[in-house]
Amino acid sequence: MQDVVVVIGPGSIGQAIARRVGAGKKLLLADLRLEHAQAAARTLADAGFQTEVASVDIASRASVQALVRTAASLGRVWHVVHAAGVSPSQAAPATILAVDLVGTALILEEFGQVIASGGSAVVIASQSGHRLGPLPREQSQALAMTPADELLALPFLAPDAVTDALHAYQLSKRGNALRVMAEAVRWGKRGARLNTISPGIIITPLANDELQGPRGAGYRRMLALSPAGRAGTPDEVGSVAALLLGADGAFITGSDFLMDGGVTASYWFGELAPDHSHPSQERN
Repeated sequence: MQDVVVVIGPGSIGQAIARRVGAGKKLLLADLRLEHAQAAARTLADAGFQTEVASVDIASRASVQALVRTAASLGRVWHVVHAAGVSPSQAAPATILAVDLVGTALILEEFGQVIASGGSAVVIASQSGHRLGPLPREQSQALAMTPADELLALPFLAPDAVTDALHAYQLSKRGNALRVMAEAVRWGKRGARLNTISPGIIITPLANDELQGPRGAGYRRMLALSPAGRAGTPDEVGSVAALLLGADGAFITGSDFLMDGGVTASYWFGELAPDHSHPSQERN
Protein backbone atom coordinates (compact mmCIF):
# COMPACT_ATOMS: atom_id res chain seq x y z
CA MET A 1 0.00 0.00 0.00
CA GLN A 2 1.35 3.40 -0.98
CA ASP A 3 2.11 6.01 1.67
CA VAL A 4 0.16 9.25 1.34
CA VAL A 5 1.34 12.72 2.34
CA VAL A 6 -1.55 15.15 2.75
CA VAL A 7 -0.56 18.80 2.33
CA ILE A 8 -3.34 21.19 3.31
CA GLY A 9 -2.39 24.63 2.04
CA PRO A 10 0.29 23.84 -0.59
CA GLY A 11 1.79 27.32 -0.78
CA SER A 12 5.49 28.09 -0.49
CA ILE A 13 5.90 26.45 2.93
CA GLY A 14 3.64 23.50 2.16
CA GLN A 15 5.53 22.79 -1.06
CA ALA A 16 8.91 23.09 0.66
CA ILE A 17 7.85 20.45 3.18
CA ALA A 18 6.40 18.25 0.44
CA ARG A 19 9.72 18.29 -1.38
CA ARG A 20 11.52 17.10 1.74
CA VAL A 21 9.19 14.25 2.70
CA GLY A 22 7.21 13.37 -0.45
CA ALA A 23 9.67 11.40 -2.59
CA GLY A 24 8.29 7.97 -3.44
CA LYS A 25 4.96 8.78 -1.81
CA LYS A 26 1.63 10.01 -3.11
CA LEU A 27 1.12 13.74 -2.46
CA LEU A 28 -2.46 14.86 -1.92
CA LEU A 29 -2.52 18.65 -2.21
CA ALA A 30 -5.62 20.35 -0.84
CA ASP A 31 -6.65 23.99 -0.87
CA LEU A 32 -9.83 26.02 -0.55
CA ARG A 33 -9.28 27.05 -4.18
CA LEU A 34 -8.75 24.00 -6.34
CA GLU A 35 -6.76 26.01 -8.88
CA HIS A 36 -4.13 26.74 -6.21
CA ALA A 37 -3.78 23.03 -5.48
CA GLN A 38 -3.57 22.30 -9.21
CA ALA A 39 -0.83 24.89 -9.73
CA ALA A 40 1.20 23.38 -6.87
CA ALA A 41 0.61 19.90 -8.27
CA ARG A 42 1.98 20.92 -11.68
CA THR A 43 5.11 22.37 -10.08
CA LEU A 44 5.73 19.27 -7.98
CA ALA A 45 4.83 16.83 -10.76
CA ASP A 46 7.38 18.55 -13.00
CA ALA A 47 9.94 17.82 -10.28
CA GLY A 48 9.08 14.11 -10.26
CA PHE A 49 6.53 13.84 -7.47
CA GLN A 50 3.28 11.88 -7.67
CA THR A 51 0.41 14.28 -7.06
CA GLU A 52 -3.33 14.34 -6.54
CA VAL A 53 -5.46 17.39 -5.77
CA ALA A 54 -8.58 18.17 -3.78
CA SER A 55 -10.49 21.19 -2.57
CA VAL A 56 -11.19 21.60 1.13
CA ASP A 57 -12.80 24.17 3.39
CA ILE A 58 -11.03 23.50 6.67
CA ALA A 59 -13.72 25.38 8.63
CA SER A 60 -16.27 22.73 7.57
CA ARG A 61 -16.21 19.31 9.24
CA ALA A 62 -18.01 17.74 6.28
CA SER A 63 -15.38 19.11 3.89
CA VAL A 64 -12.51 17.88 6.08
CA GLN A 65 -14.17 14.46 6.35
CA ALA A 66 -14.39 14.31 2.55
CA LEU A 67 -10.66 15.07 2.34
CA VAL A 68 -9.94 12.32 4.86
CA ARG A 69 -11.91 9.83 2.76
CA THR A 70 -9.99 10.87 -0.36
CA ALA A 71 -6.65 10.50 1.42
CA ALA A 72 -7.55 7.08 2.81
CA SER A 73 -8.65 5.90 -0.63
CA LEU A 74 -5.18 6.64 -2.03
CA GLY A 75 -3.24 4.54 0.47
CA ARG A 76 -1.87 4.70 3.98
CA VAL A 77 -2.11 8.19 5.52
CA TRP A 78 1.50 8.60 6.59
CA HIS A 79 2.09 12.35 6.95
CA VAL A 80 -0.29 15.27 7.35
CA VAL A 81 1.06 18.79 6.77
CA HIS A 82 -1.36 21.53 7.77
CA ALA A 83 -0.17 24.86 6.39
CA ALA A 84 -3.47 26.55 5.56
CA GLY A 85 -4.93 29.60 7.26
CA VAL A 86 -5.62 33.31 7.10
CA SER A 87 -3.64 36.22 8.55
CA PRO A 88 -4.77 39.37 10.40
CA SER A 89 -4.45 41.39 7.21
CA GLN A 90 -6.65 38.98 5.28
CA ALA A 91 -9.74 38.45 7.42
CA ALA A 92 -11.98 39.63 10.23
CA PRO A 93 -11.64 38.18 13.76
CA ALA A 94 -14.58 35.78 13.36
CA THR A 95 -13.12 34.32 10.16
CA ILE A 96 -9.67 33.95 11.69
CA LEU A 97 -11.10 32.02 14.64
CA ALA A 98 -13.24 29.84 12.38
CA VAL A 99 -10.39 28.99 9.98
CA ASP A 100 -7.19 29.09 12.02
CA LEU A 101 -8.52 27.81 15.35
CA VAL A 102 -11.57 25.66 14.60
CA GLY A 103 -10.22 24.50 11.23
CA THR A 104 -7.03 23.18 12.80
CA ALA A 105 -9.01 21.40 15.51
CA LEU A 106 -11.22 19.75 12.86
CA ILE A 107 -8.21 18.55 10.87
CA LEU A 108 -6.59 17.01 13.94
CA GLU A 109 -9.80 15.37 15.12
CA GLU A 110 -10.60 13.85 11.74
CA PHE A 111 -7.12 12.84 10.56
CA GLY A 112 -6.44 11.49 14.03
CA GLN A 113 -8.90 8.73 13.20
CA VAL A 114 -7.00 7.49 10.13
CA ILE A 115 -3.34 8.37 10.64
CA ALA A 116 -1.20 5.26 10.26
CA SER A 117 0.79 3.73 13.09
CA GLY A 118 4.27 5.23 12.69
CA GLY A 119 2.82 8.22 10.88
CA SER A 120 3.21 11.86 11.86
CA ALA A 121 1.89 15.34 11.27
CA VAL A 122 3.03 18.92 11.54
CA VAL A 123 0.88 22.02 11.96
CA ILE A 124 2.24 25.40 10.85
CA ALA A 125 1.29 27.94 13.51
CA SER A 126 3.06 31.29 14.04
CA GLN A 127 5.41 33.22 16.26
CA SER A 128 2.30 35.29 17.05
CA GLY A 129 1.16 32.62 19.48
CA HIS A 130 4.27 33.39 21.52
CA ARG A 131 3.45 37.11 21.70
CA LEU A 132 0.29 36.52 23.70
CA GLY A 133 0.75 36.83 27.43
CA PRO A 134 -0.05 33.92 29.77
CA LEU A 135 -3.66 32.77 29.62
CA PRO A 136 -5.65 31.61 32.65
CA ARG A 137 -5.26 27.88 33.08
CA GLU A 138 -8.93 27.25 32.34
CA GLN A 139 -8.67 29.11 29.03
CA SER A 140 -5.59 27.14 27.98
CA GLN A 141 -7.37 23.93 28.92
CA ALA A 142 -10.42 24.97 26.93
CA LEU A 143 -8.40 25.82 23.82
CA ALA A 144 -6.66 22.45 24.04
CA MET A 145 -9.56 20.17 24.89
CA THR A 146 -12.90 21.66 23.79
CA PRO A 147 -14.41 19.75 20.84
CA ALA A 148 -13.93 21.69 17.63
CA ASP A 149 -17.66 22.27 17.10
CA GLU A 150 -17.95 23.90 20.53
CA LEU A 151 -14.88 26.16 20.45
CA LEU A 152 -16.63 29.30 19.22
CA ALA A 153 -19.14 29.03 22.07
CA LEU A 154 -16.40 29.67 24.64
CA PRO A 155 -17.13 33.01 26.35
CA PHE A 156 -13.59 34.36 25.91
CA LEU A 157 -13.86 33.76 22.14
CA ALA A 158 -17.21 35.53 21.77
CA PRO A 159 -17.42 38.34 19.17
CA ASP A 160 -17.60 41.01 21.86
CA ALA A 161 -14.52 39.56 23.56
CA VAL A 162 -12.33 39.26 20.43
CA THR A 163 -12.74 42.40 18.35
CA ASP A 164 -9.23 42.76 16.91
CA ALA A 165 -7.88 40.62 14.07
CA LEU A 166 -4.41 40.38 15.60
CA HIS A 167 -5.85 39.24 18.94
CA ALA A 168 -7.90 36.59 17.13
CA TYR A 169 -4.79 35.43 15.28
CA GLN A 170 -2.68 35.25 18.43
CA LEU A 171 -5.38 33.30 20.25
CA SER A 172 -5.73 30.95 17.30
CA LYS A 173 -2.01 30.25 17.04
CA ARG A 174 -1.64 29.77 20.80
CA GLY A 175 -4.64 27.48 20.53
CA ASN A 176 -2.99 25.51 17.72
CA ALA A 177 0.04 24.72 19.87
CA LEU A 178 -2.12 23.76 22.85
CA ARG A 179 -4.42 21.64 20.68
CA VAL A 180 -1.45 19.81 19.17
CA MET A 181 -0.12 19.04 22.64
CA ALA A 182 -3.47 17.59 23.70
CA GLU A 183 -4.08 15.72 20.45
CA ALA A 184 -0.59 14.21 20.59
CA VAL A 185 -1.84 12.10 23.51
CA ARG A 186 -4.70 10.70 21.42
CA TRP A 187 -2.55 10.27 18.32
CA GLY A 188 0.02 8.45 20.42
CA LYS A 189 -2.51 5.72 21.11
CA ARG A 190 -2.41 5.01 17.37
CA GLY A 191 1.39 5.06 17.36
CA ALA A 192 1.49 8.41 15.56
CA ARG A 193 3.18 11.74 16.35
CA LEU A 194 2.12 15.36 16.05
CA ASN A 195 4.00 18.66 16.43
CA THR A 196 3.71 22.36 15.69
CA ILE A 197 6.13 24.75 13.99
CA SER A 198 5.72 28.45 14.80
CA PRO A 199 7.60 30.37 12.10
CA GLY A 200 8.40 34.05 12.13
CA ILE A 201 8.52 36.07 8.92
CA ILE A 202 9.19 33.61 6.11
CA ILE A 203 9.74 34.99 2.62
CA THR A 204 6.73 34.02 0.53
CA PRO A 205 4.75 36.06 -2.02
CA LEU A 206 2.39 37.15 0.76
CA ALA A 207 5.28 38.15 3.03
CA ASN A 208 6.86 40.16 0.24
CA ASP A 209 3.58 42.01 -0.21
CA GLU A 210 3.44 42.70 3.52
CA LEU A 211 7.04 43.94 3.59
CA GLN A 212 6.22 46.44 0.86
CA GLY A 213 2.81 47.33 2.28
CA PRO A 214 1.60 49.87 4.85
CA ARG A 215 3.07 47.87 7.76
CA GLY A 216 6.30 47.14 5.91
CA ALA A 217 8.42 49.53 8.00
CA GLY A 218 7.41 47.72 11.18
CA TYR A 219 8.22 44.34 9.68
CA ARG A 220 11.60 45.52 8.44
CA ARG A 221 12.41 46.97 11.86
CA MET A 222 11.42 43.66 13.44
CA LEU A 223 13.85 41.79 11.21
CA ALA A 224 16.67 44.30 11.59
CA LEU A 225 16.53 44.17 15.40
CA SER A 226 16.25 40.39 15.65
CA PRO A 227 19.31 38.27 16.47
CA ALA A 228 19.30 36.67 13.02
CA GLY A 229 18.82 40.02 11.30
CA ARG A 230 16.83 38.57 8.41
CA ALA A 231 13.69 36.73 7.40
CA GLY A 232 13.52 32.98 7.02
CA THR A 233 12.94 30.88 3.92
CA PRO A 234 10.38 28.16 3.19
CA ASP A 235 13.22 25.66 2.80
CA GLU A 236 14.35 26.34 6.36
CA VAL A 237 10.85 25.52 7.59
CA GLY A 238 10.96 22.44 5.39
CA SER A 239 14.14 21.27 7.11
CA VAL A 240 12.57 21.49 10.57
CA ALA A 241 9.41 19.79 9.33
CA ALA A 242 11.44 16.96 7.81
CA LEU A 243 13.07 16.37 11.19
CA LEU A 244 9.74 16.35 13.01
CA LEU A 245 8.01 14.13 10.47
CA GLY A 246 10.82 11.66 9.97
CA ALA A 247 12.64 8.94 11.87
CA ASP A 248 15.13 11.37 13.42
CA GLY A 249 12.22 13.00 15.23
CA ALA A 250 10.76 9.78 16.58
CA PHE A 251 11.02 10.97 20.22
CA ILE A 252 9.38 14.35 19.52
CA THR A 253 5.63 14.72 19.84
CA GLY A 254 3.25 17.27 21.34
CA SER A 255 5.91 19.97 20.95
CA ASP A 256 5.93 23.46 19.45
CA PHE A 257 9.06 24.64 17.61
CA LEU A 258 9.52 28.40 17.46
CA MET A 259 11.71 29.38 14.50
CA ASP A 260 11.69 33.14 14.06
CA GLY A 261 15.34 34.20 14.01
CA GLY A 262 15.04 35.35 17.61
CA VAL A 263 12.30 37.93 16.98
CA THR A 264 10.28 36.69 19.96
CA ALA A 265 13.37 36.72 22.16
CA SER A 266 13.92 40.36 21.24
CA TYR A 267 10.22 41.09 21.74
CA TRP A 268 10.30 39.90 25.34
CA PHE A 269 13.89 40.67 26.33
CA GLY A 270 15.49 42.95 23.74
CA GLU A 271 15.12 45.95 21.52
CA LEU A 272 11.71 44.89 20.20
CA ALA A 273 10.05 45.17 23.60
CA PRO A 274 6.58 46.65 23.02
CA ASP A 275 6.72 50.28 22.00
CA HIS A 276 3.45 51.99 21.18
CA SER A 277 5.20 54.15 18.61
CA HIS A 278 5.71 51.02 16.53
CA PRO A 279 2.41 49.08 16.85
CA SER A 280 2.89 47.25 13.59
CA GLN A 281 5.86 45.33 15.00
CA GLU A 282 3.46 42.96 16.75
CA ARG A 283 1.54 41.97 13.65
CA ASN A 284 2.62 38.52 12.63
